[in-house]
Amino acid sequence: MTSEQLPGPADAPDADRDIAAIAAQLGRVPRGTRGVAHRCPCGNPDVVETAPRLPDGTPFPTLYYLTCPRAASLIGTLEADGVMKEQSARLAEDPELADAYRRAHEDYIARRDAIEVLEGFPSAGGMPDRVKCLHVLVGHALAAGPGVNPLGDEAIGMLEDWWAKGPCVSPAEVDAAAGRVARNRAKNQDHTAVIAAKEQKSAERAEKKRQAQEEGDR
Repeated sequence: MTSEQLPGPADAPDADRDIAAIAAQLGRVPRGTRGVAHRCPCGNPDVVETAPRLPDGTPFPTLYYLTCPRAASLIGTLEADGVMKEQSARLAEDPELADAYRRAHEDYIARRDAIEVLEGFPSAGGMPDRVKCLHVLVGHALAAGPGVNPLGDEAIGMLEDWWAKGPCVSPAEVDAAAGRVARNRAKNQDHTAVIAAKEQKSAERAEKKRQAQEEGDR
């Protein structure tokens, strides 16, 4: 199945439902998710765009993150069958392929830099010189569309239709994940409120100290 042949998705659910679906796919609440970068024909997200820095400030150079466990499993089989090694060897022998792959690297960096520049970090997946992770290349190819990442497009063409058996996570699993997402969100809001209160008190103490010092200097 080539990326050009991917059928259109079902009607897109709302953002909260997307996050719940991603949490069900990953088995954890996602961090730093900016939005759905590609949607599976079943309607669920299968690639998300992740912020270059996670909420705690940790750099996260993988802009496009594959979330569908079925697609990930099929890609893992390709990796185990030596596809990455074969592609890397062709990069060293085929200047045109190497040039196209370098342009894919530049596209990845440009898309990430448009959000936030990560100084000193490469793109991802082994670009531009080798193939280190097909999951990254497929995620980029799905998000950017055909013709941007040649080796990602090539890997998609080797995959079975991962959506053929229906959604990778059931509505019940998404509902359960929605509860986890809501609890995590409430916890983060409480933590943010505590931090804000501490910062406010610290600012008030600093202001009182400044005023007292000014009174003493008069």
